[in-house]
Amino acid sequence: MFRHYVLNDEDLVHIRRRRRARNRLGFALQLCAFRYPGRLLQPAELIPNEMLAFVGGQLGLTPADLADYAVRSETRYEHSSALQRIFGYQPFEGAARTKMTQCLVDMAVNAHSNEALVVAMLGELRRRRIIVPAVSTVERACADALVAAERQIVETITERLDQGVRDRLMAMLQDTVEAGVSRFAWLRRHEAGSNSADANQLLDQFEWIEELNVPAQCLDGVAPHRIARLRRQGARYFADGLRDLPERRRLAILAVCAIKWRASLADAVVETHDRIVGKLYRAAERMRDRRIADQKADVAATLRSFAHIGETMVAAREGGDDLSTVIDHALGWEELERLTRTAHALTGTMTADPLDHVGMGYARFRRYAPRMLEVLKFQGGRSAEPLLTAIDALKEQNRRASSALPVAPPVAFARPKWRKRLGAIANGGRRMWETAILFTLRDALRSGDVWLTHSHRHRKFGADLVPIAVLRQMPQLTVPLNAADWIQSRKAMLDAAMTDVGKAAEKGSLPLGAIEDGTLRIERLEREGPDGTDDLVLRIYRAMPQTRITDVLIDVDAATGFTDAFADLRTGSPCRDLIGLLSVILADGINLGLKKMAASTNTHTHWQLLRVARWHVENEAYERALAMVVAAQARLPMARLWGEGRTASSDGQFFPAGGVGEAMNLVNARYGNTPGIKAYSHVSDQFAPFAVKTIPATAHEAPFILDGLVGCDAGRRVDEHYADTGGFTDHVFALASILGYAFTPRIRDLPQKRLYAFEPANAPHALRPLIAARVRTDLIERNWPDILRLAASIAVGAVVPSAILRKLAAYPRQNELAVALREVGRVERSLFMLRWICDEPMQRRAQLGLNKGEAHHALKRAINFNRRGEIRDRTAEGQHHRMAALNLLTAIIVHWNTQKIGDIVTELTASGRPFDLALLAHVSPLGWEHINLNGQYQWPALA
Repeated sequence: MFRHYVLNDEDLVHIRRRRRARNRLGFALQLCAFRYPGRLLQPAELIPNEMLAFVGGQLGLTPADLADYAVRSETRYEHSSALQRIFGYQPFEGAARTKMTQCLVDMAVNAHSNEALVVAMLGELRRRRIIVPAVSTVERACADALVAAERQIVETITERLDQGVRDRLMAMLQDTVEAGVSRFAWLRRHEAGSNSADANQLLDQFEWIEELNVPAQCLDGVAPHRIARLRRQGARYFADGLRDLPERRRLAILAVCAIKWRASLADAVVETHDRIVGKLYRAAERMRDRRIADQKADVAATLRSFAHIGETMVAAREGGDDLSTVIDHALGWEELERLTRTAHALTGTMTADPLDHVGMGYARFRRYAPRMLEVLKFQGGRSAEPLLTAIDALKEQNRRASSALPVAPPVAFARPKWRKRLGAIANGGRRMWETAILFTLRDALRSGDVWLTHSHRHRKFGADLVPIAVLRQMPQLTVPLNAADWIQSRKAMLDAAMTDVGKAAEKGSLPLGAIEDGTLRIERLEREGPDGTDDLVLRIYRAMPQTRITDVLIDVDAATGFTDAFADLRTGSPCRDLIGLLSVILADGINLGLKKMAASTNTHTHWQLLRVARWHVENEAYERALAMVVAAQARLPMARLWGEGRTASSDGQFFPAGGVGEAMNLVNARYGNTPGIKAYSHVSDQFAPFAVKTIPATAHEAPFILDGLVGCDAGRRVDEHYADTGGFTDHVFALASILGYAFTPRIRDLPQKRLYAFEPANAPHALRPLIAARVRTDLIERNWPDILRLAASIAVGAVVPSAILRKLAAYPRQNELAVALREVGRVERSLFMLRWICDEPMQRRAQLGLNKGEAHHALKRAINFNRRGEIRDRTAEGQHHRMAALNLLTAIIVHWNTQKIGDIVTELTASGRPFDLALLAHVSPLGWEHINLNGQYQWPALA
């Protein structure tokens, strides 16, 4: 009301020209309605009392004065005409409609959703002072604009394709490969593999895409989300379905798919090479370990022999005997020489590096690496020039079909661990030289020292970073733009924190810890909770109604409308088959699959569910639906007793896979010998799981922390974030601080970590043994603009945090930005450690937050029960669908439980059965025993 309904002096002049009080108030209300929401007041429309009082108060009138307004209908029309004449408002017709229609098409091109287009249209109508027409007119105008925008985008793309490209694209739908599969479907199915056969198949697909020669420039100027939508449609259509589309639309989809698949195929080839190198290195480690184990008996025997010789020589020296004679009698010189040779051999075995055994993988490299080096166009900066030179030399040898080393083979690319093996390459050295190149190429691609022009994951480092000029308009950054200011403020904070901790250590007053003889000791934090909590939890959950998971889904959708997020990929309209959509979500979430879901319910066949899944269910839809449920749960009264959504935690949960050949299923020894994947989830203090990401089982969790925080509204509201030891790196500390998050990990080996100081000599005496080194301020100052650009790019979504963090961590010795960011992180980690030592409430908050995340794991294991919880999908997209659906089901159950707990608490309070209200903060909405999760899935009849 303050924004739109405050009347100015000019307004009051025109209003007071109306003679009667009712007409003055009615005229003012019509003016306010014109301004917002921008439409005419309708006859007999109910005006909110707050608005009547607010507007009437400015005129000295009361709501009762409106009672007889517009007894004559002409009065309302006269006022409307006067308002249009005086204030320049016009109806949505004639020239105003024509201009607005063209503007609406431009807005539709950039609109991310139908709802966003309507909001944009209403805002533009108000800006132009055009009276908002009827709802049906708005809907029709937006629908027409969306169709026109789609045609405009299709025309833009297809007009940039010459006839040769068009013919080659159309041939994708006619050509077939093995088993009668269309070339289009064959190209669409590509996932990173783990052996040379997988690499060669991906290279076959990549070469075929390259031969299409679709110019990437045909997508210039097209909104990224429009490109993504066309690509997603291509991923859903079969060849027959595409042939039924209009030719231009068909060409636009094929062109987008060809360009995007080229990039994803390049990424898949690189990822496959990465896995082959990793598997080879692990195999070499196992071979080294086996050889060491096999030699244990020889080592023991050799050591015993040398011990015997040593004892004999010592005794001879003490007795004054001749050592040569003693050795002759005790062992013999020939045996001593043999033992010496054996000892040298055993020393080599025991100190062997896995790289000594990687030559065994040379044959598998030769099956695909020559093609990969020719097909992918590797580029790099100055630091990568020696490697690129070596690659060129290797390619030349491959073209000549020569198995010999080139003359003066380039070896400057090699890191120290390789140099000693390449220092004397002569006979048979080609194998080690080529293997070293392929290993180093893997590392360089990881770090970003080498890149590919057409790639999603391996683009040039910094290509997507925001310009430095944008930094001044970035409210998300919470640090000064000047490095010296940041250093000065952090130095003051670090000095003060060290002084406080030093004094407390000297007095022995550190809570739950002490610093003794230069060693930090921290006691285990005991769990605590108020008495009566368990009784109240049992009391509430006994009162929970017994229900089925199907009813839970129906109830929560009625309250939140989350199924509206699953719009049709072609039209953007919501799914009309509500039960079918919920069945698909449930089948994914409980790990049942569509076939078994169709057999477990009497509402849909397998093909009906498949159609819904094909056109409505995608990753982005799951994210939108999750955001809707999380936001709705946060508004419930009970949720506010648990928190305000300002703190959160994140943790990974391992899910076993059905076989070693699945898309991302790698073996992590921490979880045994079973391959699998991890779902990395973020949980708010209100128990809402607001983000999830599927990651390889072997991936370090720390890079994915910021993905969940900056990638959704719930994450951006967080102030303090908790993680376990696996989520801690100095880079995460640095970026979290710059982006405004108080990163609070529970570090298991915190006493072994070291502090960093700007002036170590000035630190308190008790802390000096804990300080590892001085902060390198020169590095920070030199790279501060790029550090801010990196953080700003993450904040606006230009780069994915996990992707950039993994690059920075991969090869820090060659990337000064990575080293500088690490220095910033060391400062932030030192400040955190000093606060942690003194702040027991912080420790308890972190423990409580992490406990909420761990409790989520139990609920998810209960939901994801089918196939013993194994994820058997063979594609990364299918695996992510399972995890996203599981996370959405969890959020739905949390919402339903939160609502029911609130109802039960209200009933208990009203019935006079008292309990301590403070205990409600310790009641969790993660129970599931009252919900029937398996069996027959019977849906209620919907009106």
